Amino acid sequence: MSKGVFITLEGPDGCGKSTQSRMLRDALAAAGYDVVRTFEPGGTGIGHRIREIILDTKSSGMCGITEFLLYAADRAQDVHEVIMPALAAGRIVIGDRFFDSSIAYQGYGLGMDVEAVRAVNAIATRGLIPDLTVLLDIDPAMGVARATGGRDADRIERRRLEFHASVRNAYLQMAAGEPGRFRVVGVGDRSIDQVHAAIRREVFEFLANRASCARGQSQLGAREV
Repeated sequence: MSKGVFITLEGPDGCGKSTQSRMLRDALAAAGYDVVRTFEPGGTGIGHRIREIILDTKSSGMCGITEFLLYAADRAQDVHEVIMPALAAGRIVIGDRFFDSSIAYQGYGLGMDVEAVRAVNAIATRGLIPDLTVLLDIDPAMGVARATGGRDADRIERRRLEFHASVRNAYLQMAAGEPGRFRVVGVGDRSIDQVHAAIRREVFEFLANRASCARGQSQLGAREV
């Protein structure tokens, strides 16, 4: 693989992204792919410090713009330190969240100017767009209950259910607008293994199609010469 592949997992709180991104990384590695996993916020040393500020319930007075810019800063460091170097080395990068999260959470959830959110993220990510995004869809009430089961809710999880419903609707709207990039996997009452199997099918099919297209282009180029 001469060029890396960037695959992201997105979805509302409690959809199981962290578990599923780790399982996907392990499945790809077992299949012989060179793969690295990262996550937001906190995928780097600097990002970890930003994560503590963002999610701490003591940061309850944080305004939406501050929250958004902190996420963008975390994302910029992750792109610089982890994602871009891995892609340049031809690796598959599995991202647990990326800029779609800011569009859903701060853009639609907090009512920020969505185009402004996109513009700032274009700077933070250097224009990088995932090759494939798997959206894990879950009912907001179920997701929050799953996310906070057995522990105290963080600052984002404590928001009203209407906020989480707006986030979910935003994700579904983005998926409908970019069907070539998004694959939607319903979580619902599925087990972790069932969700993993659905994600695995989508990702391995995508990689197989990508490899087939690359071979076809290579053969076409050879004939033209």
